[in-house]
Amino acid sequence: MKRRTGTAAPESADARKRRTAAAAREPLAVRQGSRRASAFLARRSLATHRRAWAAVIVATGAAAALIGAFAFVIGSLLVAAPPVQRYAGADAVVAADQKVSYTAKPWGSEPRTTTAYLPERARLDRSVLAAVAGADGVAKAVADDSVPVSTGDGRPAVGRSWPSAVLTRYELAEGRAPKDATEVVLDGSLAAGGPAPGERVVLRADGTARTYTVSGIARTGHGGDAPPAVFFTEPRLTALAGHPGRIDAIGVVAEPGVSPHALRDAIGAVLPERSGVPGSDRKVRVLTGAERGEAEHVDALGGRGDQLALLGSIGGTVLMVALLVIASTLSQAIRQRSGELALLRAVGASPRQLRSAIGREAGRVSAAAALLGGIGAVPLGLAMRSLLTTGPLPLPVPWWLPPAAALAGGLLVALLARPVAMLAARSITRLRPAAALGAATADEPSEPGRFRTVAGVVLAFAGISSAGVATTQSGQAAGAAASGAAMSLVIAVALLGPRISRIALGVLGRPLRRAGGVSGFLAERAASAHTRRLATAFTPIVLVVAFVCVQLASGPTMERAAGQQASAALRADLVATGGGAGLPAGAARTVREAPGVTAATGVLRSAVVLADREAGEPVLTRLPVLGVEARGLSGTLDPGVTAGDLDRLTGRDAVAVGADRAESLDVGPGDRVALRLGDGTRVEPRVVAVYEHALGLGEFLFPREALAGHVSAARDHVVLIRTGDAGADPAAPVREALAPYGGGVTVRAATGDDVAIAPPVSDEDNAMIVIGVGVIGGFALLAVVSTLALITIGRRGEFRLLRMVGTGRRQLRRMLVLETGLVTFAGLVIGTAVAAVPLTAFAVSLAGTAPYLPPVHYGVIAGAVALAAAAGTLIPGAAGGRFVLGRRAG
Repeated sequence: MKRRTGTAAPESADARKRRTAAAAREPLAVRQGSRRASAFLARRSLATHRRAWAAVIVATGAAAALIGAFAFVIGSLLVAAPPVQRYAGADAVVAADQKVSYTAKPWGSEPRTTTAYLPERARLDRSVLAAVAGADGVAKAVADDSVPVSTGDGRPAVGRSWPSAVLTRYELAEGRAPKDATEVVLDGSLAAGGPAPGERVVLRADGTARTYTVSGIARTGHGGDAPPAVFFTEPRLTALAGHPGRIDAIGVVAEPGVSPHALRDAIGAVLPERSGVPGSDRKVRVLTGAERGEAEHVDALGGRGDQLALLGSIGGTVLMVALLVIASTLSQAIRQRSGELALLRAVGASPRQLRSAIGREAGRVSAAAALLGGIGAVPLGLAMRSLLTTGPLPLPVPWWLPPAAALAGGLLVALLARPVAMLAARSITRLRPAAALGAATADEPSEPGRFRTVAGVVLAFAGISSAGVATTQSGQAAGAAASGAAMSLVIAVALLGPRISRIALGVLGRPLRRAGGVSGFLAERAASAHTRRLATAFTPIVLVVAFVCVQLASGPTMERAAGQQASAALRADLVATGGGAGLPAGAARTVREAPGVTAATGVLRSAVVLADREAGEPVLTRLPVLGVEARGLSGTLDPGVTAGDLDRLTGRDAVAVGADRAESLDVGPGDRVALRLGDGTRVEPRVVAVYEHALGLGEFLFPREALAGHVSAARDHVVLIRTGDAGADPAAPVREALAPYGGGVTVRAATGDDVAIAPPVSDEDNAMIVIGVGVIGGFALLAVVSTLALITIGRRGEFRLLRMVGTGRRQLRRMLVLETGLVTFAGLVIGTAVAAVPLTAFAVSLAGTAPYLPPVHYGVIAGAVALAAAAGTLIPGAAGGRFVLGRRAG
């Protein structure tokens, strides 16, 4: 028979149809034999490449655990509800709606509505109380107000009226109820080891500290973390609250036998549609069951929404990271076997058999990874949950959540692994046997394909363009948006890796050869011959550096710039603080009368809600603001006015606006700006000034009296004080003047942090940093180790060949060290460049400065990456030393 030579002619369309029809008529026994052959190949390959598949299992199992953990935490947040503490004895609570909405028509679409939670308590008109008390099934309706109180030694408490004690099931353990404005009932926790009924106690609720007579001690069987209570008479509490025509909420006790559903319907039938407060369009809600906690913790659901948004953003990054790691490790594992697969194809294995064998291998590996990852998702999710349960919102763990989270992570890995592995082997399995014989000994392609190059360029452009999205965010949200832009650039680096590798080698190749001698020459030549492998090696390092740098640098960049602006605006040299209860408005007036004081200004913190559009979409943004007193403001605070006059910042119809916000809203002095105050009241104050230091002081400055009636507690956060030449201790006269305000009041040197609009970093913020940097950064470092270990394991044949031609053990080890240094340095440089793009975009736009990352933080990142790279390269090389780097090469 005449032997064929050369490459076979392309198969015609008719021939393909005949072959497909013949395959359809293939006997069942033949198909079963094909499946048995695929199963045999899969089993043998798994045993032969167990070290490589072990590295894949570690990386994909960690990805499954991380995805499942985020599903666990997000699921727990979705079902979380504020705890019922204060209203544990109430069958229903009537309160104003804490949500505000905004409807707008996007470009070329139907009108859309967005909602946001109000940062301050929305109140009810006192007339609503009579309507609720007259509803069917209501045994008692109690007006509930609260004021912050501090004891003589500075301990914080909550002041309430004695009639509202029934709403928390307080009962008198000793003494009697208060009869007049000079008597109080103390919570048992405050009275422990303290005053008994008939004795005196010093309390500060509003104004200076006063002495009250303890008429009784009350205790409740209800536990929890709620602050202790001090009970006044109802007239006294109403006077202290400062809003006699309004109330916080109404607690309802039902008649015996009335169900919560019937009670809700009965109260709803007599309620007005609105809260009745002038300027407010808040609806009235009837809360029963677990919903009662929403009336206690008005900011809990708003905080939950913020956490969900941040976790969702980080979770999206996690998903992209996980997909990238899974695809990278599986593709590398298959690519390292390209010669073996090509040889099997050349000796007669059909494409179907090869694809089936690879799919079986990947399926078994992904099943093991999914099982390990699903098991690990539960403890990791519980650990992440414990970081987030530091606020007023406990995170429940329903019985279905752990298995659902484990299933979510494991299922994604199991579904993704098989098609990714088969796609990675597609270029080999589709070859004809004659062409596969040549591919078995051919070098890997040095350049990425056309589709991969185009996709990489598009993603790089998209990442650079989308970095501008970070400029529309602030704080941690800006960091999350920047990390999303960085993720696009990381994927672009992964796609364009071989081209980037050639550029890196062009820069680092010659120094590597000169510094390493023979080992440097070997390292440079190995990297040049396998640019795809080099790109696969530094891609996870780029991922770690870019993601962690964005997360760690975004917050410090904004905080540093805000602190610099706040410090530049500060003119005060002293500050007075009142602890948890704050300071009443009279404290600033008292300080002004102290000897040596030239100016004193009280600072009240609140927030407003601004309705705006972004790309045509309706957006509600909560912005922190300051309420200040114009009197003496120039002596304590200089916002850097560029237009208008801050002396006109008085009354209830004035506002000063930051320069950037004024430009975006197209307003100036004399214009009006539409806002919602913290309790939802609509206002349109007139702009009296525009100022520069908006990043440090906030984008709006209000007169204190404009905010005082719309906050949950009208207490100054601080009092800024400017003194003249008052001797060696200028704070002494101020302390003496504030002595009547009782314990907890401190006077110290003023700093920019006292007026900076950004509050101190909370436990929730720290939790997000730990989750975003620690958990995901740790996973990415694990991906570095597993990827480099997989590459090192796949190079055993190369190492044996080098030993056979005379390369010494020390030379090989030094070559590995130099290659590790090359990969680490290239990954650090490229990752830093990738992070710099989105960081610079939002830092320059929002802060007007360059990005800032503490050098110590970057040193930790570089050290962790270097250790991970060394572990992934040198440990597998040392473990195989008996066979590769040992005395005998054969």
